[in-house]
Amino acid sequence: MLRFLLHNLRWLAAGFLLTFASACGQTWFISLSAAAIKQEFGLSDGSWGGLYTLATLASAALMFWQGSVVDRVSPRLVAIGTAGGFAAAAAGMAVGHSVWLLGFSLFLLRFCGQGMFGHIAMTAIGRWFVAQRGRAVAIANLGYPASEILLAAPAILTINTLGWRSLWAAAAGLLLLMIAPLIGWLLAGSRTPQAVAAQQEQTGLRGRHWQRREAIQHWLLPALLPTLLTPGFMGTVLFFQQTNIASVKGWSLVAMAPGFTCFAVAGVIASFSAGWAVDRFGGQRLLPVLLLPIGLGMAVISPANHVAYWYVALAMMGVTMGMASALWGAFLPTLYGTRHLGAIRSLSTTIMVFSTAIGPGLTGLLIDQGVDVPTQCLVLAGWCFVVSAGSVVIKRRLSRELATRDD
Repeated sequence: MLRFLLHNLRWLAAGFLLTFASACGQTWFISLSAAAIKQEFGLSDGSWGGLYTLATLASAALMFWQGSVVDRVSPRLVAIGTAGGFAAAAAGMAVGHSVWLLGFSLFLLRFCGQGMFGHIAMTAIGRWFVAQRGRAVAIANLGYPASEILLAAPAILTINTLGWRSLWAAAAGLLLLMIAPLIGWLLAGSRTPQAVAAQQEQTGLRGRHWQRREAIQHWLLPALLPTLLTPGFMGTVLFFQQTNIASVKGWSLVAMAPGFTCFAVAGVIASFSAGWAVDRFGGQRLLPVLLLPIGLGMAVISPANHVAYWYVALAMMGVTMGMASALWGAFLPTLYGTRHLGAIRSLSTTIMVFSTAIGPGLTGLLIDQGVDVPTQCLVLAGWCFVVSAGSVVIKRRLSRELATRDD
């Protein structure tokens, strides 16, 4: 592992930095300002969730349209341009006083942070590494839990002492003055010369390089949709509606804060374990178990009467999130090849972003109708177990197709 890290430090660091800096566009970070935003703009849970949903849906549409740009333009240029848009979005949050500007800023935050930064990182890692792709993906994905561990407490402290707008002003400055130049430097050189990379392109199922429209028409992607949609949907619900859970359970947000650490630590362990398992056994073997941890976490929340159960629930969610990030980052090149990986990943990222858009709006409307989030969690837990059972069938059929390719 040490030799692997030292030999590939520059490119692994680039992937890590991209996933780390994506925090400002992630639901958990944005939700820290939610209470202040709702109060200042006079938004209810339903209207705030609806605005968030529209902004995220718009970012998903743009992700589908422009995500393939990483197949045509160098990761360095795409990352620097995205960082500039990301900084502009954070600045909009800091200075905006209209709901329209708030919505547009949310759209850019979701597109640049939740969408493009992770998309660039995983597409580049998927092309740069073959034999140890799962390990490389797991290392690059460490940026997500690292940001949750390192940024949550300072962000809350900044909001409590200087106000929520100061937090976003600081984020804009860091993205523009630190993240963008550092990413540009790390990605200044290509890991593999282009001529050699062309020879090392990996094909997918049936020995082909799949294009996006072919993947959509194949049986596998529609079959995987519930599995692709569920982690993002449920993770967004828990983070976005944590204030509702706190009020229903009588817990303070300060008491709930250690849950972020539990989530992050569990995600790190699960990501490395899943990355190893994908390299060793194949990603299809993880499909039936992927949603079981988050399903158990959701089942824990509803009857919970102590904040410690919140920590357990977030840890279980972290297991699924860590597994999912490692699985899709390493497994998509195996399924569809690397030549059009940017377009394929933009499709999977669009699906993920779309799932995160649905949660806040739907659950916000249910809250306005008197159905609190802990009650909703019981239904979500049942959904996870049903999808897991169906994934057994997908795993068996996919294993046969992969075996045929290997033969």
